[in-house]
Amino acid sequence: MKINADFDQRVVVHSESLAWVDSPMKGVQRRPLDRVGGEVARATTIVRYAPGSHFSPHVHTGGEEFIVLDGVFQDEHGDFPTGSYIRNPPQSSHTPGSEPGCVIFVKLWQFDPEDRTHVRLRMDAMGPVEIAPGISKIPLYKDALEDVALYHLEAGAVLRIAAPGGAEALVLEGSANESGDDLVRNSWLRTPINTELAFTAGRDGAKIWIKTGHMTDVENQVERVLQVS
Repeated sequence: MKINADFDQRVVVHSESLAWVDSPMKGVQRRPLDRVGGEVARATTIVRYAPGSHFSPHVHTGGEEFIVLDGVFQDEHGDFPTGSYIRNPPQSSHTPGSEPGCVIFVKLWQFDPEDRTHVRLRMDAMGPVEIAPGISKIPLYKDALEDVALYHLEAGAVLRIAAPGGAEALVLEGSANESGDDLVRNSWLRTPINTELAFTAGRDGAKIWIKTGHMTDVENQVERVLQVS
């Protein structure tokens, strides 16, 4: 399966407008943003767990990164409420589910295969640091491949980020315009290598999760997942 699989193209998806698609597990549904592969895939997805639903125990051979957008995500490692940012590196395992139900933004098979760093953060409990008038930043993760952060923008603030290694962004709150595209809550943007982001926050400001750098490794990520799919 291929969805938005031309990584040389800019892509904008307003995920709230997409229909939910049933997964193989009862009570778990998806809104695919990009995907290469079958059930094992390099994928970026919005996933909804109905109350009491869960997946079977599994190993994340290619790693898993996610944000809890609503509700409480649960596994044997803990309860992760709205605002949690989690990285389960390659070869980690868990049994995910949610008794109260939840919605997550999740990325699979997009790690350095040697990465073994677990990250479990509560973004809502972390204090942003002002980096420019009207703009604050919460660093979430950084290595040789990627840089991940949450940005808080006041109304009308303009955030510019050079992205020679490509970028992704997800609007968590508020709204912003980027290169003529109006992005609202849960709108997702992906740009190829050698681009620049320029967000102008809307009248209520914006909180935007942004990852840069990782698009330089897309071909390797796809090759790795196709070898096992």
